[in-house]
Amino acid sequence: MNPSDTTPSFPSRLPNVGTTVFTVMSALATEHQAINLGQGFPDFPCDRKLIANVNDAMLADHNQYPPMLGIKELRDGIAQKIKGLYGHQYDPDSEITITAGGTQGILTAILACVRPGDEVVIIEPAYDSYRPSIELAGGKTIAVSLEVIRNEQGQVASYEIPWEALANAIHSKTRLIIINTPHNPTGMVWKRTDLDRLADLVKDTSALILSDEVYEHMVYDGASHYSVASHPLLAARSFLISSFGKTYHVTGWKVGYVAAPPTLSKEFRKVHQFNVFTVNTPMQYGLASYLTDASHYLNLPAFYQAKRDFFRAGLSHTGFTLLPSPGTYFQCVDYSALNIPQAKFNEADFCKWLTTQVGVAAIPVSAFYDQATESGVIRFCFAKQEQTLSNALQRLQSL
Repeated sequence: MNPSDTTPSFPSRLPNVGTTVFTVMSALATEHQAINLGQGFPDFPCDRKLIANVNDAMLADHNQYPPMLGIKELRDGIAQKIKGLYGHQYDPDSEITITAGGTQGILTAILACVRPGDEVVIIEPAYDSYRPSIELAGGKTIAVSLEVIRNEQGQVASYEIPWEALANAIHSKTRLIIINTPHNPTGMVWKRTDLDRLADLVKDTSALILSDEVYEHMVYDGASHYSVASHPLLAARSFLISSFGKTYHVTGWKVGYVAAPPTLSKEFRKVHQFNVFTVNTPMQYGLASYLTDASHYLNLPAFYQAKRDFFRAGLSHTGFTLLPSPGTYFQCVDYSALNIPQAKFNEADFCKWLTTQVGVAAIPVSAFYDQATESGVIRFCFAKQEQTLSNALQRLQSL
């Protein structure tokens, strides 16, 4: 008898969850030696100074458990950064917690405040961790979809916040509303007036906000990122999530933070201490030192805008319809006008064909919905070396 045949069965906590599309497409890209513009990570190195900072911390014997909420130097630096950028003063001792990346911060915030039966509103297409995290907490996901704006030819031209649907989704059972700006996967960016409208929707409710702002330093064309921290009414009821992995090109380090008012942080930390307890010590010291130089994040918009503009210029010589990309390091395109039979494929099949036959991997935007919503739009990541983008464009321009 196979020993595995005697393993007791049990009901799955996530019966509808399988392997993520990112894992599937990355494996397919590797198998077919395709250029991977699917999963959102850079293919260029981080600053060697940051590596040196971490190395110095290890040599200085910062290798044991740090405080549960994170080392003071890093929390102080985060508080100073947020104050400088958004004008809100978080107390580093009672309102800032270092997390094992943005995703752990999201899960922990949801587990901290959502009880069985509570409703959580999300806006689709949405980052794929939101819904499973809500399910693990026993909550009920209420999804509203971004409004799809099409051009005269029928291709997707942009997305807009579904204010009427969002207002109708919020009521007495709403425990949490999750927003994401700059938005993955569409690249859209919330404006100050959008925060005002959200504040108006929740002002007479007990709903909390989880604001996923991991792409906060990737906003282009001279525009500003409007954080919930910049809006006093929202800051008072929000978990603010951000990520050093995205900001400093070290996604594999999995270090982020959550800023929230004391009452929210207290509940967050109750879960956090039994979830991961704390986060890699030498990397915290390395990041704390690196964070003292604001130019490392203030220069990021120009750095990524140059990559975006280079990539968009190359895509303009293809049959793709380019959607706006005011933020993140993602570029969405509508492929339905391509003069090829494959333009009739659904998004997932088109991405598989693009990977195996053209040699460039992308992600179907339909994968960011619970019920696959087809619009003929796929997402590329341009957080790559110029040569990588150039090679990918050469292949895409054959379409």
